[in-house]
Amino acid sequence: MKNGYFQLVCSATGTGLKVMAPKDGGSHVTAKDVMDYLFQNGISYDTVSLGKGLQDAAVSGQPETLIMLNKEQNMEVRESYRMTVSQDKMYVVVRFFAPSLKGERMTADEFMRDLAFKGITYGINKELIQAFFKTPIYCTDIVVAKGLAPRHGTDARIEYYFETDIKARPTLNEDGSVDFFHLNAINHCNKGDVLARLFPEDPGEYGRNVMDEKIKPRDVRKRVLRYGRNIALSEDRLVLTAETDGHVTLVEDKVFVSNVFEVENVDNSTGNIEYDGSVKVNGNVCTNFSIKAKGNIEVSGVVEGAVLEAEGNIIIARGMNGMAKGVLKAGGNVISKFIESSKVTAGGYVSTESILHSEVSAGTEITVSGKRGFVTGGRVAAANLISVKTLGSAMGADTIVEVGMDPAQKERMQELQKRIAENNKELEQVHPVLTALTQKLAQGVKLRPEQLKNLQDLLQRENVIKKQIEEDTDEFMALQEILDEAGTARVEVTGEVFAGTKICISDVSMIVKNSMTYCKFVKQQGDVRMVAL
Repeated sequence: MKNGYFQLVCSATGTGLKVMAPKDGGSHVTAKDVMDYLFQNGISYDTVSLGKGLQDAAVSGQPETLIMLNKEQNMEVRESYRMTVSQDKMYVVVRFFAPSLKGERMTADEFMRDLAFKGITYGINKELIQAFFKTPIYCTDIVVAKGLAPRHGTDARIEYYFETDIKARPTLNEDGSVDFFHLNAINHCNKGDVLARLFPEDPGEYGRNVMDEKIKPRDVRKRVLRYGRNIALSEDRLVLTAETDGHVTLVEDKVFVSNVFEVENVDNSTGNIEYDGSVKVNGNVCTNFSIKAKGNIEVSGVVEGAVLEAEGNIIIARGMNGMAKGVLKAGGNVISKFIESSKVTAGGYVSTESILHSEVSAGTEITVSGKRGFVTGGRVAAANLISVKTLGSAMGADTIVEVGMDPAQKERMQELQKRIAENNKELEQVHPVLTALTQKLAQGVKLRPEQLKNLQDLLQRENVIKKQIEEDTDEFMALQEILDEAGTARVEVTGEVFAGTKICISDVSMIVKNSMTYCKFVKQQGDVRMVAL
């Protein structure tokens, strides 16, 4: 396949254009190529006559056609070319044009010098260029230089050889009671066990464009093995091994091995407890004391008016009586026999037999089961599901139930909304000052140094505020999408829901007018609706 091409014919009586027909399915000469070429060489022509001549040449089937351009005597024209460098500087495409009938040809060395002058020094196809100057091919795009694309690497990754997301759930007995002891919530490990292995990042390799400029591969994520006590790191820093028998947990990408800090009671004999691993209390946690653990907290007795904070799970076998000052805060799940007059926050789920006059929020779901299974008074909130036997109270205790979004995300939306409003208000105050100063500059008024400094500071502040508004708006819209898509969020009542209970799903709510049994509350058509369970 060979494209058609054209050649000037210069004589004393005028200037013509010889048009060669393509071969083996090649492309015909284009009017654009011809007109650009003639314009570049300052040769006059009649546009209508040229267009008709090119059209006739294309349909005639003749090997060559002569088109007269003018009756002027023009100088012979040397062989020339048109060069295009891709926007990313990775390709150089050249289209050569034939010299006039008696014009000079360009040499390969001359063309190579042109490339060097234009800064094109990398990836030049010298063999292809030499081949062209031996056997020219005109009006055809030729890739004479090609860059080297970078080789992108891969992020570092860590493989953990233990369960990193334990789903500890209590067992429901045949009689309806809940067994809070057999949870299988601990990853046991033995001395010498390999706990984690790091596979380092591959940084990739630089590429080069035709200008011989380096092209950086995309950034890759580096990682390191993070660990606590009782763990050995190999010499190459790639493997973690347990140094003692015990249990292993993963908290915020950090591996812990612990023998568990175990006490009978948390009282005056122990004081407050703060521990890097997990804590086990065989008895009770007394009023006004606190436990803070990097792992799990497990209490076999009762917690009274105390504060428990764990980055893992909190498990209380006999329940929590907060006395209006008790707090449970878990990065994972909260499992308690009962919850009374307490504030409870869980990153995962909450499982209990009853909730009384408490504020309880969960990142996933709240399950209130067992013989009693009631929620009375206070506020309970979960992202996906609240499942309860009895909801509200015949005595009219204010009970609010919310599903549809992680409570922490809801609070974040409110923070973002407030900050966006404050930033927009500040922009409104900045704009008039900026407009006045820029108008003075436009009118040629010379500003004092302090005015110029003020203008620069305001412009910088305006950019900071706009960027903050943009980032906050993007985050707010992302959270709004989560809120809008919370179609599966629901409240399930396997027993009775009493009148006066407030049900909130996403951004809509309802107050139960009449007591109902065995039902489910969902969001449908923009309202909270009760449907059969």
